[in-house]
Amino acid sequence: MSEKEATKNEELHEENNVEQGGENTEDTSVEQDPVAKLEDEVKDLKDQNLRLYAEFENFRRRTAKERLELMESANKDTLTALLPVLDDFERALKNTEETEANAAVLEGLKLIQHKLTETLKGKGLNAMESTIGKAFDVEEMEAITQIPAPTPDMDGKVIDEVEKGYKIGEKVIRFAKVVVGKGA
Repeated sequence: MSEKEATKNEELHEENNVEQGGENTEDTSVEQDPVAKLEDEVKDLKDQNLRLYAEFENFRRRTAKERLELMESANKDTLTALLPVLDDFERALKNTEETEANAAVLEGLKLIQHKLTETLKGKGLNAMESTIGKAFDVEEMEAITQIPAPTPDMDGKVIDEVEKGYKIGEKVIRFAKVVVGKGA
């Protein structure tokens, strides 16, 4: 090819590019690639940032929930260990006769029991309501024995409560030990 033909080819090529709406298609595609690449990178980084934020929020909620559960049940072992002491106070009060000689001892036992009960309530321990006369509920009671029901309407109901049940919040830490009536 001669120099004139090469020059004519370049002019024709430039004219075709001008007619198609651009001067040089290679230059515009090179310029768009970095911009598109950067936009994709920004999009990916935003997505990654959102995922990390969501993951952190989930972590924060989970640890806050675990912390609350830990605080609620942290004293569980200690409170459970103190329940027999509370039971002993109740038995002592029931079995101490009220006489003039025992009046001071009985009053002292009542004060100590009240103080212990209030302290345990402050730590979240709550005594369950009396179960006598109620229908047997496996969610809150433990049947230790069944005896013939004194009346037909006491069939399947609690006749006697041997040991009180206790909860921490809504969680049962000791089931009420009861005697259930059985129909004849």
